[in-house]
Amino acid sequence: MGHVKPGHLPERATLGVEEEFILLDRHTRRPVARSDQVLETGRPFLGAGHLVPEISQSMIETVSRVCVTATELRRELTRLRRGAARAARAHDCAPLASGTSLLGRAGPASEGDPAGVPRVRDHPRYVRITERFGPLVKDQGVCSCHVHVGVPDLATAVAVTNHLRPWLPLFLALTANSPFWHGADTGHASWRVMVWSRWPTAGPPPFLHSAEHYEEVVRSLVTSGAALDPGMLYWYARPSRHVPTVEVRVADVLPTVTQTVAYALLVRAVVARARAAVAAEAPAPRVDQDVLTAACWRAARDGVTGHLLDMFSHSAGAPLASVPAAEQIAEARRLARPHLAPQDRALVDAWLGRLASEGTGADLQRAAHLGTGCLEGVADGLTFAAGPAPYALNGCPPRPRPFAPTEEMT
Repeated sequence: MGHVKPGHLPERATLGVEEEFILLDRHTRRPVARSDQVLETGRPFLGAGHLVPEISQSMIETVSRVCVTATELRRELTRLRRGAARAARAHDCAPLASGTSLLGRAGPASEGDPAGVPRVRDHPRYVRITERFGPLVKDQGVCSCHVHVGVPDLATAVAVTNHLRPWLPLFLALTANSPFWHGADTGHASWRVMVWSRWPTAGPPPFLHSAEHYEEVVRSLVTSGAALDPGMLYWYARPSRHVPTVEVRVADVLPTVTQTVAYALLVRAVVARARAAVAAEAPAPRVDQDVLTAACWRAARDGVTGHLLDMFSHSAGAPLASVPAAEQIAEARRLARPHLAPQDRALVDAWLGRLASEGTGADLQRAAHLGTGCLEGVADGLTFAAGPAPYALNGCPPRPRPFAPTEEMT
């Protein structure tokens, strides 16, 4: 991908983060359909636009204010997680910071499923999605983290998205946090991506030649019926339809605020690098769509513990080499570093260093499970409950936070 000079673009673009969470019953650690109650309780003090529903009745989503500095973003995400936990506790549940539920099904249920599986939220949009896509909706209660980075216009957003495409497998590998599904280890670091990839518009974005080409693709996908509307373009990175941003949506929800902030800062740095390349009229790498999809699958399976396809030193026409994830992380750090403010650089370096030594959320989930043999305890380490620890269950005591100090969870 070559070296791109930082240029004279604004040092720090605006940032916004959306985080999705599954609500777990505090007694059973299974998903529960209590989102309506939690939303009603939490909105008065978080704001209606900052605590919103998702497709399953077991899910909630937090939406941050627009931020610029890491301090602002940390404060905002902490406010939202603490508020969500407070609202959930009022209904004897807690938000889970994992891409998938470890135990039990988060829904939505389909016809014939047991009554206890959370249903599709009763909203006209979700009803229309269910009518069109039928069983595809089943079990799509999975949780991601979306990072919005401010850009001046749609043309810039489209050009930046092209430059982001080779980075998406690494972003996924760094944030993988969903190895368990229905009580079993899937063998993947991010099973959420495997579930989400069922949608006909999910996956890496295509190479877009212009803003006009982007709008043409959107119209065609809606006309085909593969998308109900432009909001159903579930690409891993895309120009936002409602705010002037590039939205990177490839990540699992991360275990802690600290990790989320560091990831968002890295994404912003890569967007800044892309903007510098666009300003310099440097062409975006033309990675084949199928190869990019395969690279994302490899990242979802292995996370940072295995090999990734080398997107950074790839030359046109040559086959992609498989390299250790550690090499990709080191090269990404080198490429992003000039586009990070000094105070942001320290946070990103600390996060990447920790990933190198401890692994991702997926690795820590597996390590916690190996130590206890008890997924209830792993779930305890990923919930951020406002109040005392959850109840012991089946001889499995509540486990101390295995992923980070408690304050980092909130």
